[in-house]
Formats: sequence, structure tokens, C-alpha cells
Amino acid sequence: MIIFITIPWFDPAFKAGGPVQSIKNLVTEFREDVEYRIFCGNTDLNETPLVDIETGKWIDYNHYTKVWYATTNRRSETLLEQVKMTRPDCLFIVGIFSWHFNIVPMLFCKVPLKIVSVRGMLHPGALTQKSLKKKLYINAWRMTGLQDKVRFHATDLQEAAFIKAAFGEQVVIDIAANFPKRFAAFPAKAKQEGQLDMISIALISPMKNHLLVLEALAEIEEAISYHIYGPVKDIAYWQHCSEQIEKLPPNITVRYHGEVNPSAIGDLLSDAHLFILPSKSENFGHAIYEALSAGRPVVTSHNTPWQSLAENYAGQNTDTTIAAVRAAIEHFAGLNQFEYDRYVKGSAIYAADKIDEAEIREQYRRMFFETAANPNS
Repeated sequence: MIIFITIPWFDPAFKAGGPVQSIKNLVTEFREDVEYRIFCGNTDLNETPLVDIETGKWIDYNHYTKVWYATTNRRSETLLEQVKMTRPDCLFIVGIFSWHFNIVPMLFCKVPLKIVSVRGMLHPGALTQKSLKKKLYINAWRMTGLQDKVRFHATDLQEAAFIKAAFGEQVVIDIAANFPKRFAAFPAKAKQEGQLDMISIALISPMKNHLLVLEALAEIEEAISYHIYGPVKDIAYWQHCSEQIEKLPPNITVRYHGEVNPSAIGDLLSDAHLFILPSKSENFGHAIYEALSAGRPVVTSHNTPWQSLAENYAGQNTDTTIAAVRAAIEHFAGLNQFEYDRYVKGSAIYAADKIDEAEIREQYRRMFFETAANPNS
């Protein structure tokens, strides 16, 4: 079966975060009688040029995956030409807002099966960003009936509900979870009461709530070091964060390190006590799961798939308020080595228990193969 994937960014791009990692993991883990063709741009987020790639041709990515890194010149026309020449069984469209990689294939490509993978873009928290523009866009979808001409991919039941809220109860949805990247659990880092090393790895944008963490740190008396990694997506938002960093007391140390290559993430996690990211919404949260698998407890919001963290000694889910985030940080800062070691063990166990890769493979097999056999079911 040939699955043609359209996505704005793909490996070695990484700054766009979750969707790139999700597709990278998919074509690495799901190998059941499939060939993938990935059509993507030749830049990373913010138009940063990708290095060491060839454009305008199919490049081998692995034994059953080829990638076409498209320049801006005739991008949509090239996409249509390659779909026509490849004659795929399924067009897997990642995202809903990109003209070249989402709208053009939805409107103009003729294939037996089209699946739109929304990748968290319809989460209520995500829709608050540029809300008027997105509302008008979704209304245009519904007026044209485009939602009835495709199937949708959701990663869980909650996302399926968000899709129905946006496009109506009648839409057809396949559910298949994300394949995660796992780390072997690292040994616990040395821990003293009243001291904490925290880390965030994420795009710098209001969605990830870095500013909330910084505002919470302003009211904490313990010795905290906070290391922030990730590209700046929203410059104005990062300016507010930088201003807040300047106001922090001397017991708080914050360092921004910029973007980080995924190959370095393991070492960064091993040198931290706590991963913190109280996001307004997460469809999956690859960085959160990777931290848990590495044996690092997580502080996140109630708006991610990773719930019941405290009950499992894997971290804490908090309200997105200064008081709640401050209390969570203070809790972990106050742990001694014995207490902290329990969270290290609990995080790794929680991560292992939450993912059944055999079941995920079965979900993708049903979505691609059974749906292709009965696309209108």
C-alpha cells in the first residue's frame, strides 16, 4: 500500500515540534506492507533552510520511505504532479491550515482515500490562538461540505470529540494513537531538600505557558535553576518572558539555550530533576512523554493526555494559575533524595504502562488497510 503524506515540515526539520516527531515515529514504527511518500517543504519553522538535503526529487529516508523536499517554486503544482504520478492508495494530510500541504491536496488531489490528521489543531486551547481567523476558516469548511469528502484521524477519543465539535457529528473519524520515542530510564540525579533543577523543551509560544512558570518562580524561596530549550515561535511573547526573567530574585536562575537537536534531549533530561510544561493544550506532548520515559517527573496542566500523574508518583497535573504552578514547583523542590527517587521510578513505570505499541500498530492497520477497503464505512 502506498501512503502519500503531505506535511509542511519533516526531518531533519524539528522546530515545529509534535507533528514532525509524530510522522517520523510513524514511518519508523509502522512497517506493515506499506510504502510512504512524504511531500514536505525544504525549510524548518520560520523558514530556516534545511541543510544536507536534496530538493526536487525523491530521497530515500528508510527502506520503505521516500521524501520530497519541495522548494517554494511551483510547490502546489509539483505536489499535484507527484500525487498523480505516484497513484497512492491513501493521501494522509497532516494539519488543516496550510495552503500548499493541507488545502491543495484536500481540494485537488484525486485518490481513493483521503485522511486528514488534525494533530491537535482543533483543541479548544489551540483555537484560542488567532481565533477569529480559525473560526472563519472552519465555517468555510462546513459551508463547502469539505468535511464530508474526507476521513479524519484523531489520536484519542478526546480529539475525536474536538473534531466533531468543529465539523459536526456526521464526520467519519479513525482513532490511532501516536507512536512515542522512548528513553531508557536514567538514574536519579542527586537531590537535596530546597533545591531543584527544572527543564522545558518546547516551542516558545503562549500555548506552552513558559511565562506562567516564570511568574510562579517569582514567588518561590527555594534555590531553583530553570533551563529553557526550544525555538522562539512568538517573539512578542518571548519578550514578555525575558522581562519577567529580569525580575526574578537571586535564588532563581533561568537560562535560555535556544533550539536543541533531538539527539541531545536524552543528555539534557538526565541532568534535570523535573520537566515542566503547563501547556494550554497538547494533542500528545512528545517531549512530556520522553521525559516520563527517562524517569523524570513532569509538571503539566490538565490539558494534556498525561493525567493522574500525582497518583502514580510521576509528577503533578496543575491548574494553569500562578498559585497552582508555584505549589507544584515547591513540592518537588522540597523533596529529599529518598522521596525524589520514588518519583523517578514512578515516572518510568507510568510511561511504560501508558503505551501499548502492538495496539497502536493495530490501530494504524485498521485505519489504512480496512478503511481503504471500505472508505465510506
